[in-house]
Amino acid sequence: MLRAPAPFRIEDLALLGNTRTAALVRPDGAINFACLPDFDSPAVFTAMLGGEEHGFWRIGPAVYDGSPPPSADRRQYLGDTLVLRSEFDTGTGTLAITDFMPAPTVTDDAEPQIIRIVECLNGVVQVASVFRPRADYGATTPRIERVNHGTPRLSATSYPDSVWLDGAHHTVNGSGVCRADITLHAGQSSTFALTWTPSHRPAPIPPDPFAELDATVEYWEEWVRACTYRGPYREAVVRSLLTLKALCHPGGGVVAAPTTSLPEQLGGERQWDYRFVWLRDSALTIASLIRHGLLEEARRWRQWLLNTVTPERLQPIYRLNGDTDLDEEVLDHLPGYENSRPVRIGNGAAGQLQLDVFGELADTLLLAEDAGLPPHPQIDALLLALTEQVERRWREPDEGIWEIRGRAQHFTHSKVMCWVAVDRTLRLLERRSGIDHAVLVRLAALREEIHHDVCTLGIDADRGVFTQYYGGQALDASLLLLPQVGFLPADDKRVIATTEAIQRDLTEHGLVLRYATHEEPGSNVDGLAGHEGAFLACSFWLSDNLAAIGRTDEARELFDRLLTLRSDLGLLAEEYNPRLRRQVGNYTQGFSHWTLADAAPRVAPGLQRPQPVPPAFRAAIERSRRAVVGA
Repeated sequence: MLRAPAPFRIEDLALLGNTRTAALVRPDGAINFACLPDFDSPAVFTAMLGGEEHGFWRIGPAVYDGSPPPSADRRQYLGDTLVLRSEFDTGTGTLAITDFMPAPTVTDDAEPQIIRIVECLNGVVQVASVFRPRADYGATTPRIERVNHGTPRLSATSYPDSVWLDGAHHTVNGSGVCRADITLHAGQSSTFALTWTPSHRPAPIPPDPFAELDATVEYWEEWVRACTYRGPYREAVVRSLLTLKALCHPGGGVVAAPTTSLPEQLGGERQWDYRFVWLRDSALTIASLIRHGLLEEARRWRQWLLNTVTPERLQPIYRLNGDTDLDEEVLDHLPGYENSRPVRIGNGAAGQLQLDVFGELADTLLLAEDAGLPPHPQIDALLLALTEQVERRWREPDEGIWEIRGRAQHFTHSKVMCWVAVDRTLRLLERRSGIDHAVLVRLAALREEIHHDVCTLGIDADRGVFTQYYGGQALDASLLLLPQVGFLPADDKRVIATTEAIQRDLTEHGLVLRYATHEEPGSNVDGLAGHEGAFLACSFWLSDNLAAIGRTDEARELFDRLLTLRSDLGLLAEEYNPRLRRQVGNYTQGFSHWTLADAAPRVAPGLQRPQPVPPAFRAAIERSRRAVVGA
């Protein structure tokens, strides 16, 4: 008898990824969310947002008495990779499972796969694979067939998609649940591979799991070798950079997170689909990778922008392929994570005006050239066209960085980022020959005008602090970015006062909120009911600012505390609920990881560089690899 998956925390999930899409694995060996073939494709496993009837694939110690499947006793990524190794101690032996998605190929056009290698390390272990694919986010039972291939194989088809499962012989019951039971003795192994193809294509060639494992480990380790960062907290920084890389699609787009509808408030309405390309989030992710010496993603992203963006019709969110159709839908058949409804796909914020996006794009495009990408006349034209839009629209109210669902406001941060857009474009064009001098004069005047406007209207003169929006008194964590983007120096008394006010009045249990929220309907600037958790990126911003104003001990203390909030695998969601002591929001969240990576060298610049990984640990990792590859 099958049981519904046991409750799990968001931070219990492990991330598998191939940069085209991702899968999430629970500690009990169940993959409970995976979209194929791309991040924004419909999910084939959606139990994360419902129950087992919505699709999952579990491999682990067999359970026959109806009790919940056991969780792994140990798990880790193998070195600097996204290859997950989980070990289960049973009463009869120890089982190891190595899960991964094969690395992108040179042409990036291989069908996405999930490979699972199961090995008995000692004793004897009974293993079960329970495979229940469900198309269309768990709404559709696919047609499941056994395929005569010489080795056990299943196909599950729901037009226009098919998935093919290679591995042990699975029985199939009337509900479309497939199960294989195998017995492994010490030193024995079994492999499973799930491959996606379009349903009109011929059956795929089964992969060689061990060869794919070697290639995938080498892919990730080679990518990390290009990282130039050798400063403090390197392990945490590298894990964050790997997570960011996993969000960078081969086509150049960068998704905000690989999930939809993980709640910002458990049981509330704050569920959104993050499996798309936010211009802001993608620019900030690329900027962080650049600062750590990783440029290939910037090349692809820059080309994606040229192929996708029309400045006169700019929207803040796009699909991976550049499409602009992100109509928001509610999936009523899914109860949501811990009954947090609604479950949404698509994102209605795509139609908003978010003026800050102009600044993030310009800042990262300039940074990319500073880091060594060659000048590009089309990039110059794009930046100039974007700045012309800023010139035309910067005085309008907008929905801002937090893409509120309430009334548009004159958000101070949005105006600051308009200043950034003009400043970075001006700095880039000043390098070029043949630029009309009148254009440079006009942009310099516009830059000064916006700066004066913010310093006049975006500040509470009585308190000497910047405010969330013009004419208001509320604080907003995005104001912490003023010194980080160069709008004002860190030692400016208004910056210091704003930083201290946010630390004092916009924190919960020492962690920073984006802005104040209240349970009363209609009382929040974002137009939503309920109270959300602390936004992790904002706390990293605070640690950065504290270091910049000379309060280094506090900065480091806060940063160290934030590191303890990561999962056992070093991963972060969007937010943290300090009252429940749980991560909340979509996972893994690019915003959280790039702010971690950027803050690390700033909060502890004087720390000694970390020592190399101890030889004993390296040997343990290598033994683990040999144990699997040599099985």
